[in-house]
Amino acid sequence: MRADRVSWERYFINIAGEVASRSTCDRKHVGAVIVRDKVILSTGYNGSLRGLPHCDEVGHEMENGHCVRTIHAEANAIVQAARNGINISDAKIYVSASPCYTCFKMIANSGIRKVYYGEFYRDKRIKAHAAEIGIELIHLDE
Repeated sequence: MRADRVSWERYFINIAGEVASRSTCDRKHVGAVIVRDKVILSTGYNGSLRGLPHCDEVGHEMENGHCVRTIHAEANAIVQAARNGINISDAKIYVSASPCYTCFKMIANSGIRKVYYGEFYRDKRIKAHAAEIGIELIHLDE
């Protein structure tokens, strides 16, 4: 392999970073890419409900220090796969920031077996539960 050619993992996490540039909650820009056999199955970024104004247009809906107007990138990627009839069992997900606890639970129940992430963000519970159920969490350092 050429020295200047990125690994598949770096390639997909870089794409997740680009997907994050579409985020519409200015508190945190996150992108997610679901992949199987080196093929992108679905992408998602954090933003408001389809058809509603976004946080960066009308402000945030805050609860306990979190914006709840936003649907997270991982959830949006899983939903987009479902909307399009794409099976994501045994896939991998690349996320620019590690999943929150709720998104981790969706990832686990969707059949995704590996989670690659850039920045570690907030919730350490995902590490314990991932170990218990055999999901690999892989931190890709910048």
